Amino acid sequence: MSERQPVLQLKGICKRFKGVNALNNVDLELEAGEIHALLGENGAGKSTLIKVMTGAYSKDAGRLELNGIAISPQKPFDAQMAGISTVYQEVNLLPNLSVAHNLYLGREPRRFGCIQWKKIRNDAQNLLRRFELDIDVEALLSSYSIAIQQLIAIARGVDGSAKVLILDEPTASLDAREVATLFRILRGLKESGVAILFVTHFLDQVYELTDRITVLRNGERVGTFATRDLPRNELIAHMLGKELQSIEQTHPCRPPEGTADALLQMTDVSADNGVSGIRFHARRGDAIGLAGLLGSGRSEICSILFGLDGVTSGEIKLVGKPFRPASPSDAIARGFALCPEDRKIEGIADPLSVRENLILALQAQRGWWRPIRFAEEKELVANAIAGLKIVCSDAEKPIGELSGGNQQKVILARWLMTKPQILILDEPTRGIDIGAHAEILQLIRKLCADGMTLIVASSEIEELVAFSNRILVMRDKKLLCTIEGDAISENAVVSAIARPA
Repeated sequence: MSERQPVLQLKGICKRFKGVNALNNVDLELEAGEIHALLGENGAGKSTLIKVMTGAYSKDAGRLELNGIAISPQKPFDAQMAGISTVYQEVNLLPNLSVAHNLYLGREPRRFGCIQWKKIRNDAQNLLRRFELDIDVEALLSSYSIAIQQLIAIARGVDGSAKVLILDEPTASLDAREVATLFRILRGLKESGVAILFVTHFLDQVYELTDRITVLRNGERVGTFATRDLPRNELIAHMLGKELQSIEQTHPCRPPEGTADALLQMTDVSADNGVSGIRFHARRGDAIGLAGLLGSGRSEICSILFGLDGVTSGEIKLVGKPFRPASPSDAIARGFALCPEDRKIEGIADPLSVRENLILALQAQRGWWRPIRFAEEKELVANAIAGLKIVCSDAEKPIGELSGGNQQKVILARWLMTKPQILILDEPTRGIDIGAHAEILQLIRKLCADGMTLIVASSEIEELVAFSNRILVMRDKKLLCTIEGDAISENAVVSAIARPA
């Protein structure tokens, strides 16, 4: 049994959004003087749980206790005043203020009602020395790189009287030296009795730094484990929800087939989004699966092909000719289509109707100076709704009123109207019900049978295995291996992901 005392306890936390269980009866206990990892794939509930802990969301059920006393923060400021400090991956400081002012914003030392600017400057310099940052604290925050801004945000979070420090992907923009500095600071805070919740997708950092691990999946707690007692392969099995037959076996990876008839070919491609050394090919009718944990580089490959991120080296060929999409419009013109991972933010235009959402891509492809005739538009919309079985009482209904599965079908139908030769699907079944899930998988198989090439990124290994004829396994934005043909199985894919670096 641990001798540490619990600082923050979450008991039976529940949170629902529009009938969907984002969190279901989740327990979490942070002890004084420990670094505790919170892990899970996208949609597992990590962000929602953090927002409940910090007052950004109100819980629907359950109890929060800080040092044994029930708390119910109504806003993030309440949590900060109670001693719960949070640093997010996206720097949430004010770029138009100085570094020093950002560090002490909202808690400026005063004397006779006046802010003590000299003390703020001196305190800021002393604080940043702990992070080995020798910078001008009077300069604007915006004058420094994102990595330095992140360290400044972390310094603000650890300063003061924090009892609990929550770090959400704190190392995503830091280099190796900066990560080492941060880890030294965190170990010092641990020794001083601060409870630290560490959210990351870098498993090497989890095993280097943390004492315990809590795994979430589909809004529920899978379990809490001592880091030293949890083999990496078992951790990944918990995150993916897969029981492996023999995780230790050598996974049967095969080299890719000949590329003579390749429609799309990537050779040693690196890009400015961090992906490097990507090599694969796709023929007409292929379904290429992209597998790996959160942050492995699945979505980054999709972004490269759709012109959202630039290629820095390597070669992409389309029908045997060099191809480097400079923008999404360039990719669309060459027959690419993308259904993005974040349906709400990047997929649908919420204020617009179902009809308007359906017609967007085709109209953009033709050019806004060539409007689609009303009769043609009406027929296209009717065929799309019928063809994909979109449950919609009226095509003029706002798309935001549709279920998640029907919104996903609208996005798919929108792109199918453009008759793409390569359809890219990033997490196509996330957040939809079982019926819509089955229909989308059936559609993927039909599109491949009709000769369309699909590239599908998914955290659901089972669905990738169900339709892919080739699976690329990714880790740390690099290609681990390619599994294809008869060698494809859930066990082979998860074994590849779990293999030590």
